[in-house]
Amino acid sequence: MQEWIPQDLIAKLWELLTVFGLKIIAAIVIFIVGRWVAKFLCSMTRKLMTRGNVDVTLVSFVGNLIYVALLAFVIIAALGQLGIQTTSFIAILGAAGLAVGLALQGSLANFAAGVLMIIFRPFKVGDFIEGGGVAGTVEEIQIFTTQLMTPDNKTIIIPNAKMTEGNITNYSKKGTRRVDLVFGIGYGDDIDRARNLIKDEMSKDQRILPDPAPQIVVTELAESSVKFGVRPWVISGDYWDVYCDLTENIKKRFDAEGITIPFPQRDVHVYDHKA
Repeated sequence: MQEWIPQDLIAKLWELLTVFGLKIIAAIVIFIVGRWVAKFLCSMTRKLMTRGNVDVTLVSFVGNLIYVALLAFVIIAALGQLGIQTTSFIAILGAAGLAVGLALQGSLANFAAGVLMIIFRPFKVGDFIEGGGVAGTVEEIQIFTTQLMTPDNKTIIIPNAKMTEGNITNYSKKGTRRVDLVFGIGYGDDIDRARNLIKDEMSKDQRILPDPAPQIVVTELAESSVKFGVRPWVISGDYWDVYCDLTENIKKRFDAEGITIPFPQRDVHVYDHKA
């Protein structure tokens, strides 16, 4: 059989097998080791993010993203070891990535905003916030959207980019809130007597916190009334209940004691009308 195969051809084949065989083995080693390293780094990233109480959706997404990116790098390195020109391949991937990025720029903006919200935590699930032009209780923080439930039980889904493009007011962040009420009394009524009646009504409500102490101050001498600023502190969850009960109780107490609340009702205002 060997008589039909030229010796120079056998030598050439052996040389090619020796050279390319080593390159193939090196490429396989690079792929296997690189894949193991990618899995290891992906696993470590997920563990660190889980320990940091990062959202589960973000943990999964970032872990998969890191693994795919590292695996692509490993494949390109393995192809380069085989002598395949990867420059054009990288250029094609870059152009494709740019096209996809331009097509999905809105989604990418929402994703980036979602990542920032999860990292910096301006609010958490269960907080009552105002952002994106609406107010409600946070039900879910997702990669691309944030879901709120309004006080009248409507579900609102807001793109994360819209949520972060303006101010975010978190009413639950500190745990306590100040109820700001303004009551007007007639010019013929006694200021000290009205203040004592308000103070007495607030002392009956155990939900009002003693520290910081409630304030009862004259804020304005209006056209038809003397205006009192009534500012007790409460736990955030008691805000609306205290606001409604205190407004009603003070009105009833004024009526019982003969103190006039001037008409029209425009003399009674609530500064903080969100809850």
